Amino acid sequence: MMHEQQPPPSVPAGFRPVGEGRIREVVGLGLSDLVPGRVIEHRPARTVTEAEHVQVLALMGNEAPIHSDTEYCRRTGHPQVLVCGMLTLNIVLGMTVRSTSGMTTGNLALDEVRWTKPVHVGDTLSAQSTVLSARRSNSRPDQGIVTCRVDGFNQSGELVVTGTRAFLVPADPTAVRNATGY
Repeated sequence: MMHEQQPPPSVPAGFRPVGEGRIREVVGLGLSDLVPGRVIEHRPARTVTEAEHVQVLALMGNEAPIHSDTEYCRRTGHPQVLVCGMLTLNIVLGMTVRSTSGMTTGNLALDEVRWTKPVHVGDTLSAQSTVLSARRSNSRPDQGIVTCRVDGFNQSGELVVTGTRAFLVPADPTAVRNATGY
């Protein structure tokens, strides 16, 4: 009885073959993947914890009572302390990195940042990036300059933070992946 040769298993989306029976996760997109108008939904979502809220306040030296004094918040019309806006922004931007700029060689700008709704400990944040522009860099032809609008939402789908971000990505991501092991 002859055994039929099985075709090699297909490589799942988001991975690339790196050897016999081995695949590697793809990190970051290249210039040709970041098409203006494309919307990228980032996952997983993240729930803001009390521990990270308190740690960020301590690290930043932020002593504003709106972030740490529940009685002050209650007396000023807030049912609970507000998460520091910089923590909210950091969580949302952090969610975008793996897919959009995982292979960046530099961030160029963060503009027009607006916090639109309060965030509280226990809120779950999600993010999306909308590619606004993408072009090859004049001074670094092996790189592309990408600008995205980044929006962060709470668990109710309400916009809590928005802004634009510009960063460098490789024009040829395959060459960078092969050269770096990514």
